[in-house]
Amino acid sequence: MKILAMVLAGGNGTRLHPLTAEHAKPALPFAHGYRIVDFVLSNLVNSDISPIYVLVQYKPRSLVAHIRTAWAPWSGGAQHPITIVLPETSGEGGPFTGTANAVYQNLHLIERERPDLVAVFAADHVYRMDVRQMASFHQERGADVSIAAVPVPIEKASAFGIMATGADGELRDFQEKPERPAPIPTDPGYAYASMGNYLFNPPVLLELLDQSNRRGDTDFGRHILPCLPHSHRVFAYDFASNKVSGVKPYEERGYWRDIGTIDAYQAAQRDVLGPLPRFNLVNPKWPIRSDGQRMPRRMLLPAETVPAATAGPAMGACANVMLVE
Repeated sequence: MKILAMVLAGGNGTRLHPLTAEHAKPALPFAHGYRIVDFVLSNLVNSDISPIYVLVQYKPRSLVAHIRTAWAPWSGGAQHPITIVLPETSGEGGPFTGTANAVYQNLHLIERERPDLVAVFAADHVYRMDVRQMASFHQERGADVSIAAVPVPIEKASAFGIMATGADGELRDFQEKPERPAPIPTDPGYAYASMGNYLFNPPVLLELLDQSNRRGDTDFGRHILPCLPHSHRVFAYDFASNKVSGVKPYEERGYWRDIGTIDAYQAAQRDVLGPLPRFNLVNPKWPIRSDGQRMPRRMLLPAETVPAATAGPAMGACANVMLVE
């Protein structure tokens, strides 16, 4: 099965300011030389997904440089081509105005490659995932669209797109960052949050994006996904069911973190530290790839430029954040 991936890496990460003042969020260093974007790219490469298009826009210089150097073995070969896509500066294109608009402007890539499925994945999360398992789930249920889902505490759910599902996982309602999130019926202390990872049947995606463009809609979470339960077969894929080889017994099962705020960034960095980390960066059976050990010149962002309420020891191994030029 041929799966084409589009990685959404163009957001400006306003809640991570000042770290994102000069760098796109996916380009921020995480730990041991890895950048945040390396996690989604590793999952796609490890899952044998090809081709991979990385859609970039905001402050793209360091992100583009990282992919072109650290991912050089995969960005030029035929087995796992990774291609960077910038907005058109002439013609009918223009800046990407949202996640859906970014994919809409690049539908010609889907039409040219003729994949069996299209994966639209976010670039700002820390996790391991076998995408082929999600694709099997999608096919077995005859889905038009599948959305990767993870349980989050109900008190934190308003920061995510929330899904209400039936017993079989079919989507009944999608709420983008609701004030009153719908709880999981069997576990009311939690809600199903969208991971920002979607699988689409190509004809369905083309139809949805064409319709959304005519309406002036630009975003998957705000505009497209809430309408899907009434028109298509949409299923929530429970990320907890995704099994990746090599995970140690002491690691947190189904580990996934959205690096959306400085607090979340710090907490995720703490999770990979120590002899028994919640998320072990070393896993030969499902490696975090990229040439993370050969780092270009570093620029230190002093902790005093980070709000005092958020500065702390998880900013790297000390009170500084390393941003790479």
